[in-house]
Amino acid sequence: MLVDAIKKFSDETNIDFDFNYDLKKSNWFNIGGKTKVYFRPDSLSNLIKFLKIFGTKEKIFTIGAGSNTLINDDIYNGIVIKLGKNFSNTSLLPNGVIVAGSACKDKKLSEFACDNEMGGLEFLSCIPGTVGGGLRMNAGCFSREFKDILLSVQAIDRLGRVITIPAHKILFEYRNNDLAEDLIFLSASFKGEKKNKSKIEAEMKKLRKNKDKAQPTKIKTSGSTFKNPVTQTKKKVWELIRESVSLDTRFGDACISKKHCNFFVNNNNASFNDMKKLIDFVTERVEKKTGIKLEKEIKILE
Repeated sequence: MLVDAIKKFSDETNIDFDFNYDLKKSNWFNIGGKTKVYFRPDSLSNLIKFLKIFGTKEKIFTIGAGSNTLINDDIYNGIVIKLGKNFSNTSLLPNGVIVAGSACKDKKLSEFACDNEMGGLEFLSCIPGTVGGGLRMNAGCFSREFKDILLSVQAIDRLGRVITIPAHKILFEYRNNDLAEDLIFLSASFKGEKKNKSKIEAEMKKLRKNKDKAQPTKIKTSGSTFKNPVTQTKKKVWELIRESVSLDTRFGDACISKKHCNFFVNNNNASFNDMKKLIDFVTERVEKKTGIKLEKEIKILE
């Protein structure tokens, strides 16, 4: 019924959709099944038209770069939305404010800021996601987070209404905020600081070097699996994992990175269940050993 309704809508509006779309290649884990409907809107007007009819009627999951997403191998009985390239533009306003579409890669945003001699966004060069994903989870590294540079967010709700939310009205926490889960982020405004380009480049180079030393690269991983506990202990989550679990633990092709044990890896052809078993196993062992219940940083589409 969902597919029939979307096909009818597509015929009437000339808006394109994909059906029975394979999600495996859309995430860094390279794990996942298919979705009944996949929508890559190329304009805000098409997204508005779609949401006004289907926004509150169907299950919708918005995906960005897929850098922190684990997707079920089963068919997703809903609609997966991935904003197209027209939502990835960047611009610099006369007052030094940088506006970036939510589909813009964090690295691209940091490079744009560098080219325009705007500092403060260097840390984004080390975050392998999009602006939208960064907003959703208040992403960060090297003691900097999205909240530190954010001025406002433009989003669209499930009724197709575009809204702007000033940063001071958002309650940010570590890897979290109080923005409604059903909002789809469209763009965000950021405030940098005037800085010499060579100094920005040097800072970005230093941060990336530090990241490459500590974290695995060029493998099928989804970044940090769990959030660092912020109240129960001063230890980092990788320390808790290392103390509680053998780093040789694996389920099928799902294993723990030897370089950074909060990074779980699809070593070849891991299934969703393999990775989920590994995540659940580590969660249980850490809680049994330390009494701390780990909270997942990755998003799971089931």
